[in-house]
Amino acid sequence: MASSATASLAADLASFRHYLQAERGLARNSVLAYGRDLERFQAWVAEGVLKDHLKPTLRQLGHYLLFLREEQLAPPSVARHLVALKMFYRYLRLEERVQENTVGLLSSPALWERIPDVLSPEAVDKLLAAPRSTDRFYLRDRALLETLYATGCRASEVVELRLADLFVDSGFCKCFGKGGKQRVVPLGAPAIAVLRAYLRDLRPESARANPEAPWVFVSRGGRALTREMLWILVKKYVRRAGLTGTVSPHTLRHSFATHLLSGGADLRTVQELLGHANIRTTQRYTHVDRARLKAIHRQFHPKGK
Repeated sequence: MASSATASLAADLASFRHYLQAERGLARNSVLAYGRDLERFQAWVAEGVLKDHLKPTLRQLGHYLLFLREEQLAPPSVARHLVALKMFYRYLRLEERVQENTVGLLSSPALWERIPDVLSPEAVDKLLAAPRSTDRFYLRDRALLETLYATGCRASEVVELRLADLFVDSGFCKCFGKGGKQRVVPLGAPAIAVLRAYLRDLRPESARANPEAPWVFVSRGGRALTREMLWILVKKYVRRAGLTGTVSPHTLRHSFATHLLSGGADLRTVQELLGHANIRTTQRYTHVDRARLKAIHRQFHPKGK
């Protein structure tokens, strides 16, 4: 039987999830993600380590971070759990359930701001060229990959892209990011060309069973693609292109941002294109560019090694 302390925490977590969805307007997937991370905190509290979640000490919260590391979570996962915990306690502070936000004093793991995996422009070219004309959904898959790289959109934004939000003749699309925030993103000539071919030659056939399907990218029966399906497709073409390392749809987003900054784009513009609410999130791509420059220096400068 759950203790009164555990029941109190469960009630606060339920109220927090409602707050995220009803008042903050977060997408359902985001609310679920925060909920999953906080379930681990709830399980840790249930072990009796924290007697009162409304009066945590910094030492006790430090033990929670140690617990997360003992769970063998990667540093980025530990950081994500910490973000969820900080948001939860900010909510409790707003509700005047806690007097001070001790969690705010916790520092994030050093590797939170790790360098994202990025493909070189040459590797991107190989990946975009991986679909073959003999593939059944060649035009769709080419258009998918080109759109991912041309826009820097998240996987969910691409699979949920609707015909009404695609303006091929004008060369841009409207994307709806986290929290339903809308932004306009240019497409570029290669993406426009392959999108036109897909919309003209393949999509009408794919959507025959569901002619009212609103999505740009559809399956054989006119249904929307899922993020999992997109992930599988990218992995398929990564193998075909002979690329090594971890490459996912998000890798193309990382590459999009890094290549823009390498080409001279200013940080604010990249922030707008990516749909980041905070420019600090965008700034991590400047670390990537510095790392690339250092690697080139080591490789080519006579005194670089």
